[in-house]
Amino acid sequence: MIGRLSGTLLEKQPPHLLIDVAGVGYEVDVPMSTLYRLPALNNPLTLHIHMVVREDAQLLYGFYEKRERELFRELIRLNGVGPKLALTLMSGLDVDDLVRCVQAQDTSALVKIPGVGKKTAERLLVELKDRFKAWEALPQMAPLVLPSQPEPLPASAESDAVAALVALGFKPQEASKAVGRINGEGLTSEELIRQALKGMV
Repeated sequence: MIGRLSGTLLEKQPPHLLIDVAGVGYEVDVPMSTLYRLPALNNPLTLHIHMVVREDAQLLYGFYEKRERELFRELIRLNGVGPKLALTLMSGLDVDDLVRCVQAQDTSALVKIPGVGKKTAERLLVELKDRFKAWEALPQMAPLVLPSQPEPLPASAESDAVAALVALGFKPQEASKAVGRINGEGLTSEELIRQALKGMV
């Protein structure tokens, strides 16, 4: 099983990455919390990996920190939560916000995430409550920081942001409206995604 990848970031099409490791390109899906912290293209990158083996595919999910990977693993153990929904949950809420929702048994943020209705949110919070007791003692993640030298804004930053939101489960019209509400001048696709998610969740 693959537990970690260290290589060069070749492509970034949120939420999908292509990482070159010794000449082999690995396709990896990441939550937005990891995407915001990636270096510019053609720079070195190390991700903690969770590998899912199915009959028809071998899928890699990457995380900037081990704590994110542990949360992902807790989520996919729950009934009705697959990797895609887990990534969407982690993209809409960072680890600490999700832990706070569980501690307070607050469904309000969860129900705004695609694929999570009120009953599902209530069930998730109940099932996660005991699992997250150990998380209270863990150190919080460092604040999310964008690279000090961001890449130049591509002409397709808005369309990339919309595509990323759609890949996370938001409806195309919903995603377009959320991105359209932002003054995107000078913003990267990652910054657009972050602001759009804040406005939606």
